[in-house]
Amino acid sequence: MKAAAALTLALLAAGCVRPAPPSPPVQSRYMLGQPYAMGGVWSYPKEDFGLEESGIAAILPRSGRGRRTTNGEAYDPDRLMGAHRTLQLPAIVTVLNLENGREIRLRVNDRGPAQPGRILGLSPRAAALLGIPATGAAQIRLRVDAAPSQALARALPNLESPGPTLAPVPRAAVESEALAPLPGARDSQRIRQAPVRPVAILVADSHPEMPPDPLPEQVTTTQPRPGRLLIEAGSFFRRDLAQRQAARLAGLQARVEPFGSGRQPQFRVRLGPYPSLADADLALSILLAAGTSEARLLVE
Repeated sequence: MKAAAALTLALLAAGCVRPAPPSPPVQSRYMLGQPYAMGGVWSYPKEDFGLEESGIAAILPRSGRGRRTTNGEAYDPDRLMGAHRTLQLPAIVTVLNLENGREIRLRVNDRGPAQPGRILGLSPRAAALLGIPATGAAQIRLRVDAAPSQALARALPNLESPGPTLAPVPRAAVESEALAPLPGARDSQRIRQAPVRPVAILVADSHPEMPPDPLPEQVTTTQPRPGRLLIEAGSFFRRDLAQRQAARLAGLQARVEPFGSGRQPQFRVRLGPYPSLADADLALSILLAAGTSEARLLVE
């Protein structure tokens, strides 16, 4: 009897222990978002499946595993993830470390990095595969992989601009009536007919496959191609406006450079090159403090 009573109490106690609630599912979505300020600099997100740019990459913190990224995915420092200030989220990008030639693909799903003068934030695992020290930064070139990025854009829910629901167009019934051929029509039809040869029609893949998640850790190596560190302090359609901007920055040895082709060239204000990243960061901080919010650090 005592054993039965003890068993009953044990069962009742076990029934009082509630199982842990399941973790909420990942709510991944496709998004751009509104303009925002981060690190004292305004950013304006836009969709760009052909983006290629060079600049400096930073390393994201290892802390915060499991937090939601800007588009609702779970951050994992041990996966190939990244943060960009303006790209559509998520996007698949190829990143080349210009300093050692290592190249990987990663999934951009967050906004950042917060530090001005940085174009991409790398998860610690992505930085390690690219050969970037845990406390360092590196010159990189970023290229959006259009096909997998567009596949994500089509497949994921978009709460900002959901596509319209199109009802199928009704088809009217078509009636036909066979008529007797005119005299002599059979012979002429027989003369016009020729042997039909099969024709191969190539149809472009309008629905590329979704990229795997997580992305595989594939590293390729090319020749290192480090560039010069420059700062661009604005671009203008008129030379006099560019010269006026350069005059404001005369103490930093700013200059005006024409660029572009066609009948109406543009003019940009540039500073540098700088011998080190620390020197470039110092010049950039001076420009931002002086109100030149459009200043950005480039690798060329």
